[in-house]
Amino acid sequence: MADSSVLARLRRRLHPAAAPLALGALGVAGLVVVHFVDPNEPGHYPTCPWLALTGTYCPGCGSTRAVHALTSLDIVGAAQMNIFLVAALPFLAWAYARWVYGSFRPPARPPRLVHPFWLWSLLAGIVGFWIARNLPFGAFLAPGGALPT
Repeated sequence: MADSSVLARLRRRLHPAAAPLALGALGVAGLVVVHFVDPNEPGHYPTCPWLALTGTYCPGCGSTRAVHALTSLDIVGAAQMNIFLVAALPFLAWAYARWVYGSFRPPARPPRLVHPFWLWSLLAGIVGFWIARNLPFGAFLAPGGALPT
């Protein structure tokens, strides 16, 4: 019980922007590591457990290599590794910027919740991408797959 009071006091002492800024710092540290430790070299990162167990690609397969390509400003290479991640990055950046802004300037009223339609659509998109990249017609969606010309 004493732990929760210590955490509550710590939370009251921290600025509301501490969480988004700390996450941003961790993200930048992760980008630096992925930039300098090439995921294309065998043995640097663990293999995807889903790929190891099933032999099929999960929706996240190729994400580390895509981030590595993006840190080298290779957008086409990143898209060849995981197009879904590349397509989601502008939305993730917008949501993160909104979170940081809102922590410095809290809104006057509580934010609206996301409509369930959009959450179900996101889930359907992820599952659809997952299935399509493992089918013959979607081979170009697999990590390292050739983009259609």
